[in-house]
Amino acid sequence: MRNKGITALLCAGLVSGTAILAGAVPASAAGPAASAKAGASAAEDVRERLERIPGMTVVSVVDREGYPYYTLTYAQPVDHRDPRRGTFTQRLTLWHKSTDRPTVFYTGGYTLPTGIASLTRLIDANQISVEHRYFADSRPAGPAGDDWSRMTIQQEASDEHRITQALRRIEKGKWLGTGGSKGGMTATYHERFYPQDLDAVVAFVAPNDAHNRDDSTYERFFRTVGTEECRDALNAVQREMLVRRERLLPKFEADAVKNGDTFEETLGTTDRAYEFAVLDQVWNFWQSDTVENCATVPDAKAVGDEELYEWSKQHGFSVYQDETLGTNGSGPYYRQAATQLGWADLKFKHLKDVRHHPDIYQPNSVLPAAMRGSYNNAAMADVDRWVTTRGERMMFIYGENDPWSAEKFTPSRHDSYRFVVPGANHGASIGKLPAEQQEQAISTIKRWAGVK
Repeated sequence: MRNKGITALLCAGLVSGTAILAGAVPASAAGPAASAKAGASAAEDVRERLERIPGMTVVSVVDREGYPYYTLTYAQPVDHRDPRRGTFTQRLTLWHKSTDRPTVFYTGGYTLPTGIASLTRLIDANQISVEHRYFADSRPAGPAGDDWSRMTIQQEASDEHRITQALRRIEKGKWLGTGGSKGGMTATYHERFYPQDLDAVVAFVAPNDAHNRDDSTYERFFRTVGTEECRDALNAVQREMLVRRERLLPKFEADAVKNGDTFEETLGTTDRAYEFAVLDQVWNFWQSDTVENCATVPDAKAVGDEELYEWSKQHGFSVYQDETLGTNGSGPYYRQAATQLGWADLKFKHLKDVRHHPDIYQPNSVLPAAMRGSYNNAAMADVDRWVTTRGERMMFIYGENDPWSAEKFTPSRHDSYRFVVPGANHGASIGKLPAEQQEQAISTIKRWAGVK
């Protein structure tokens, strides 16, 4: 359910490299003036080639670390199965180094990513970043933008397929897909539906809810993560937040007024919004905190109302409000969760007698009525089967203490791998793997990318 605080790619850069633009002469041989002139010439050539792609518009180009960084839009069918339904413009960027370098195809799964992916640093690659359809400015205008039936993993994969086909005319090296969290999921879906587009995929902390009705893996995670003392302390805080609801709800309502938060279009009331935020607390703690932070968990029975509430706000109590849950916020994610991606419907046995809203913990609860939908498991089951049996050159990186990593993809035996970073949360990265596994992961990626 949660996506509060999830970044597009949650892994640090590992290796930085240098490369020259196609056609450039190294500065050491020709001098900085000649090198700059050649680089400018190559950049202009790339711009002209981009502008010749039907439907592609160069919005701007700036220098980024010595290489041209193009902001682009691309005309996409609203419905790839029926192009007569019109088009919309999808936002993307291209950071171009050289036409013979590898290219990293980076999706955050949400709005347009602006950072440089760790994979790009590792293999000194070009980078294409894509905004997911129906997020921010990549949403059809008019009634088509309110037709959420076109917000599917198959449609987004088709968007990315068309971008790949268009830009492979320019970037001739190996192509590797990547992303973190929902971005890692999106990269995996692209690979499943168009396995010839990319030479490999490296997905970070990508959840795989293949069987949405079976949440036993998540339940087992919360029974075993960290230490027993920490788990008990967190559960006690979560319970006490509901036991003291009558005293703490006014604080929550005062914060809502101060922050301009409203709940009428989604959760409905402040009581429902408060309970939803409490239900998310323990998940969010393990998503972002570490075992070391367990020492900060207060004694729920002994601590005062103010300290309990303030500690919770800093450690997992995440408010879901109308202002960030509609069409222009994180609403498109929850629409996907409600219809295809699935969610963890936890039992919260330790809270059973203090909950007011037993059916609230599902994504339709945080969506405006017009964005709600019915779940169909077919897509997730299909992707799971395909990755396990037919996927090739796929790598999955997970965090041992990350709830999002509880349900993992299982890669096939076709040159594919899975690594779990000990003690890591949702920020798991290759750089945090044990030395031997880190070396194996890096050497494999470089082999896939055709670099040394």
